Amino acid sequence: MFSRMAREVKPSATIKISTKVKIMRAEGIDIIGFGMGEPDFITPDNIREAAVKAIWDGFTKYTPTSGTMELKEAICEKLQKENGLKYKPSQIITSCGAKQSVCNVILAICDKGDEVVIPSPYWVSYSEQTIMAGAKPVLVPAMDDSGFKITKDDLKHAITDNTKLLILNSPCNPTGTVYSEAELRELAGYAVEKGIYVISDEIYENIVYDGTKHYSPAGFGSEFFDKVITINGFSKSFAMTGWRLGYAAGNENVIREAIKLQDHFTGGTSSISQAAGVEALKGKQDFIKDMVAEFDKRRKFLVGKLNSIEGISCVMPKGAFYVFPNISGLYNRKIAGKIVNNSDTLVNLLIDKARIAFVPGDSFGSEHHLRISYATSMENIVEGMKRLEETLSM
Repeated sequence: MFSRMAREVKPSATIKISTKVKIMRAEGIDIIGFGMGEPDFITPDNIREAAVKAIWDGFTKYTPTSGTMELKEAICEKLQKENGLKYKPSQIITSCGAKQSVCNVILAICDKGDEVVIPSPYWVSYSEQTIMAGAKPVLVPAMDDSGFKITKDDLKHAITDNTKLLILNSPCNPTGTVYSEAELRELAGYAVEKGIYVISDEIYENIVYDGTKHYSPAGFGSEFFDKVITINGFSKSFAMTGWRLGYAAGNENVIREAIKLQDHFTGGTSSISQAAGVEALKGKQDFIKDMVAEFDKRRKFLVGKLNSIEGISCVMPKGAFYVFPNISGLYNRKIAGKIVNNSDTLVNLLIDKARIAFVPGDSFGSEHHLRISYATSMENIVEGMKRLEETLSM
């Protein structure tokens, strides 16, 4: 018999789909993947050059678990300049991706019997990492008609005496939802008022559209600053997914416990990645603006195309690089000879018949949706939508 954790935690749906696409491509199958949340841009030259220099300089040894002082100081400078958050290096931990940063904090705060409130739809790992801690994920649903946003009233009904943590993700994966300053103040403020910690996952902060602004709840006041742990990283804004570099900033006591846990998980993240991270934060950043402009073109085309297909409706996202279309209008229809009645069935059918790979919405908390990443070329998006339309008409 395997451990409780191994029995209860489910595999990542996004990684499962991405792996399937890679296997099919290796077999010579022409399939277009829309599953992985990975920019299709190459890491900027100056960042790669900094990594090469670090290698030739012999910067190839272990680093402190929490990260090099140079990187933590650069993160502190970034957070103060861009987010209005004044942290000390002792309040920072760098990890092997923002995913590990989130997990570190959940494990540091939560225990058996605790509850973690998670707005739904949600990123697949929040619930599973909560289960790893022995805590209970409490999902608060919000669908298309609300722009996938929860309210303070929703939160009031979800919070109990056992609630230890609220997770907020704005811009959001998978919906692209971006909460306003007033909305974040209300949600995070209610949690803080109740003595509940808040994780603010801000990994998509730079990927916003239509003049939308990103806000960091930790900067709303001293009471927020003490209870909100800010998560961020380098994978999305700098196209550094394979570098595995993220960080958490917050209450020094929480960060200390997170460091202690990471001591035994991985120790410090790659020294080379950390050197590259310093350059990412301190060097030129024109790349981000250009990348977001390209994402914006894809976003508009994709939403327009999806909304033109009978049985599909799609909310225009304000951030990140995903759309989360409602496909319930396709249910109970025969498509390519098969009755479709859930997102998983449709995804598998489209992989087999159309050679396009989306991620089923039930993995994110909604059986009525699919997640489609537009972090792929416009050529792929145009061809993928053509294949989708053709298959749905079969």
